[in-house]
Amino acid sequence: MYTSFFGLNEKPFTITPDPRYLFMSERHGEGLAHLVYGVTDSGGFIQLTGEVGTGKTMLVRTLLGQLPSEVDIALILNPQLTALEFLITICEELGANLPKQQYSAKALVDALNKHLLNAHSQGRRTILLVDEAQKLSEGVLEQLRLLTNLETAKRKLLQIILIAQPELRDKLAKENMRQLAQRVTGRYHLEPLSNEEALKYIDHRLRVAGALQEIFEPAAKREVFRLSGGVPRLINVICDRSLLGAYSQESRTINKRLVRKAASEISGQAVRPSFVKWLIPIVTLSGIVLTAALFWMNSNKQAPILVETVSKTSEIAKERIEASTNIDHMQEAVSAPKKTNFSQIFVDYDDQISFETLFKLWNVDYDSTAGTACAQAEEAGLRCYFQRGTWATIRQLDRPVILTLIADNGLQHGITLISLDEEYAQLAQKVGSVDVLLTDLSDYWYGQFMLIWRPANGRDESIGPGMRNENVRWLRESLSIIDKEYQPTAEDTDVFDAELGRQLIAFQRKYRLEADGLAGRNTQIIINSLLAGDSTPRLSPTK
Repeated sequence: MYTSFFGLNEKPFTITPDPRYLFMSERHGEGLAHLVYGVTDSGGFIQLTGEVGTGKTMLVRTLLGQLPSEVDIALILNPQLTALEFLITICEELGANLPKQQYSAKALVDALNKHLLNAHSQGRRTILLVDEAQKLSEGVLEQLRLLTNLETAKRKLLQIILIAQPELRDKLAKENMRQLAQRVTGRYHLEPLSNEEALKYIDHRLRVAGALQEIFEPAAKREVFRLSGGVPRLINVICDRSLLGAYSQESRTINKRLVRKAASEISGQAVRPSFVKWLIPIVTLSGIVLTAALFWMNSNKQAPILVETVSKTSEIAKERIEASTNIDHMQEAVSAPKKTNFSQIFVDYDDQISFETLFKLWNVDYDSTAGTACAQAEEAGLRCYFQRGTWATIRQLDRPVILTLIADNGLQHGITLISLDEEYAQLAQKVGSVDVLLTDLSDYWYGQFMLIWRPANGRDESIGPGMRNENVRWLRESLSIIDKEYQPTAEDTDVFDAELGRQLIAFQRKYRLEADGLAGRNTQIIINSLLAGDSTPRLSPTK
């Protein structure tokens, strides 16, 4: 209806979770990272919670589109089942052969265990993902706990990810659920968007839908945030109705008044401007003073003084009302920094330059005719690491990366980020580099990046309990250098024991990593960055 009027390819604010519209706020980036961790590492439960409409299902859809080929997934969308029905559904989702005794929990678990062992022998991993997990009965939750006992000598056969509303946390906090709660190895609660994120979210969805010009005025976007509280689903509903309202009035732009009208139509209640919160007490005070003045005029000669007081109070109210109506215009009058011409940057750059630049930072020659970049990196003792995250993720890893940027025409471009501070990013070009505002760059970056790192002893593997090799020795020695108070025992330094596990968890907590006691790529890269020599390129060389 209104799409062609605004020059859009499709409706930008539908509430159907479409991964193309995923806005990678810092909160959503961290939430997706937890889900990716649940897919790439084994053991226990991963729990993602959030209020209704905060984007949990969107993250799940995005995860499903990124699953490695060796992962099998059982997706449970209707958790209101009995324990037996739940087991049958898992078997059906995974294609496991159902036993003749389908109503025997033992027979079903045995069949599932046989299927998981067979998948494990073929190098496959199995994920059970349960949406709306707050609706699981305590009986089903206990059955889930028992399923985590299916394991080999080295790893769990089934990784379980629970997506739920906050009520699940209350369930797991009960005394009789403590055994299950102790097996939750990763927890993340998805919060609503901040004011700044909400404004970028609106622009992001419009841009994905094909918008070529501003549709929502800045003040209108702030009003959307105020009325929605930053909940993405409510933002979508209000913005969609606002677009419809503007279309019916043949208005190419949307202001605060249209947003409030849209919100009123949705809620069925009148929506007041924000200044009404303090306007009502002022008007009430004026009324009280006026009443007192009229009463006093009949009995006291000082009436003119009180009338003057009433007049002054009214003037104050009037001035504040006028100020509130002009404040948005004042904010919008502040001049913004000049926009970077990204179209020219995209024209002047290509993926070959990206790899050449990144390899040169590692003192490695890149040959575009000699196989893939990652294969060439491996020959030099390096590894490629593809990741999705936020600016905070990249700052934490502290390595030059190739950012995947998406131009206005939808084409992808890989451009090397060689330096980063609080406001600016330095991007490599054919000759030299260019500094761009992060706020501008964020319009084209959706969280995907690739970096190169050097694994310890040339072995790209997670380091965890029970392992015994030179990588364990490297981890122990590295942590002792970083933390001078940590003095490992002289014997068995190549064995991952409980002492090393405690030290690793302390390190992960200090650097805001997933405190799982497993040194994966992120942990190892940050250790490398902290101990980096001159040969290791950094985003913050003076750090």
